[in-house]
Amino acid sequence: MASNRTLNLLSRTLRTSRPSPASTRRLLLPSITRAGPLSAARPQRRQFSAHASLRKGIMPDTSNPDKPPTKTETKFAVAELSDAEYNDLANEYLNDLLEKFETLQDNGAPIDVEYSSGVMTVTVAGKGTYVINKQPPNKQIWLSSPLSGPKRYDFCVASEGQGDKEGTALGTWIYTRDNSSLDELIHKEIELEL
Repeated sequence: MASNRTLNLLSRTLRTSRPSPASTRRLLLPSITRAGPLSAARPQRRQFSAHASLRKGIMPDTSNPDKPPTKTETKFAVAELSDAEYNDLANEYLNDLLEKFETLQDNGAPIDVEYSSGVMTVTVAGKGTYVINKQPPNKQIWLSSPLSGPKRYDFCVASEGQGDKEGTALGTWIYTRDNSSLDELIHKEIELEL
């Protein structure tokens, strides 16, 4: 009975006592044994904290998630081209491509290339026939691949960042559905370095 009264007094004291100015306070609680009411010989220490941990997440038993590593991905925007700009860019690209294919053909690579009226036909031994052509109404270059199928490439400009000078963005022919470039596909499938 005496131990119950002591516990009641102790709990009332804890509820009515004012918090200390320190963020952590320690309270000495005497241990209660079955043999006697209170034994002051071996006090137990309990630690109370007035603030929550700074590393807590939304749920009490979780920690703050680490931020995922930032991946720098180049963003492309379809360029607004006049008919003359489109024809210049497409002709320059196809002429450069024709020159590289002809160099491979002259060096003995199993490639046969033909180009006329904006249509390039490239036959690669063991892979099939690729058709690369201009599409002036859409301002695109179309590719038909025996391995990956048909794709339509727009001339896209890498968006100019805040630190870039105006007019210094680079452009390339991009398949806007998966952001892959025509150069990448030719390198991967035909193994031609552009």
